[in-house]
Amino acid sequence: MARGVEEEVAWIYICRDAVPFTAMVAVECVTVGSNTLFKAATMRGLSFYVFVFYNYVVATLVLLPLSLLFGRSRRLPSAKSPVFFKIFLLALVGFMSVIAGCKGIEYSSPTLASAISNLTPAFTFTLAIIFRMEQVVLRSSATQAKIIGTIVSMSGALVVVLYKGLKILGSSTTVSHDQHLTISESSWIIGGLLIAAQYLLVSVWLILQTRVMEVYPEEITVVFLYNLCATLISAPVCLFATKDLSSFLLKPGLPLASVMFSGGLVSSFGSVIHTWGLHLKGPVYISLFKPLSIVIAVAMGAIFLGDALYLGSVIGSVVLSLGFYTVIWGKSREDLTRTVAGSEQLPLLLTHTIGDEASSL
Repeated sequence: MARGVEEEVAWIYICRDAVPFTAMVAVECVTVGSNTLFKAATMRGLSFYVFVFYNYVVATLVLLPLSLLFGRSRRLPSAKSPVFFKIFLLALVGFMSVIAGCKGIEYSSPTLASAISNLTPAFTFTLAIIFRMEQVVLRSSATQAKIIGTIVSMSGALVVVLYKGLKILGSSTTVSHDQHLTISESSWIIGGLLIAAQYLLVSVWLILQTRVMEVYPEEITVVFLYNLCATLISAPVCLFATKDLSSFLLKPGLPLASVMFSGGLVSSFGSVIHTWGLHLKGPVYISLFKPLSIVIAVAMGAIFLGDALYLGSVIGSVVLSLGFYTVIWGKSREDLTRTVAGSEQLPLLLTHTIGDEASSL
């Protein structure tokens, strides 16, 4: 009898703690792996316009049966309805963010993208104040923590982008050191600014997504329609921007694997796992895994791309992570001290954890 109780307790622990922990680590690995694979594919000649277009196509095809099987409502919003317009605007913002992010990774590295992705809560908090979606009480310790965390996060991102410092880890290369250093330093700042622009757009995307979900709470259907609209938007832009149309004919190899991996896993199943984790453990728990992406990106970049690790990235990532955790602490403290249920709004940091969508928009 006692053994049966112990087994039941162990099973509850596995379901409520071990499984969510493993799933969240797996999602972060898959997301960073997608960025690493994309970087490797661009080094093999894959155009990021081709990648963006096929990423949306694959995600749309994967989500189509899921929306039919698991969608609670069988009625889609009309093409003339405000909801559909908001989803289309959502797709436009998402497409712009993906273009900026892919170009940024092409100029820099997945490690830099993972570090700057932690700016999303700070950007979201700032925009939420501007749009009056977030309460600001300067005497409150929660508000003070969020403001201080936002400033610290942005300072850490500036350190990562603007200061490279000494090389800590990295393999030797046959390229001239002076030439390599010049190319790296010039592209590093451009890539960092593009990635920062990506996550600013991601924050705008999160606010728009919150508005859409308030009037049409169909998660899978909304994500499917978003990818469908993004496919329609990206098709003419990517075709016009790509000089060699033969590059759209993907052959078996690294470019095709990158497209299938990103569209088939990150943009679809990754969002499903995040949503499940949010319902089970809450947004604060899920958010705590985001800085883990920096460690994963450094390891994958060093192993698969031969990327070097610089002192500026380490210092900036530590500062940025401290600011990130400060924002999360302030947000969680604010949520716990709310006593009037009618005054509660949907936490924006909850929607932050639903993507990456920084990376998978």
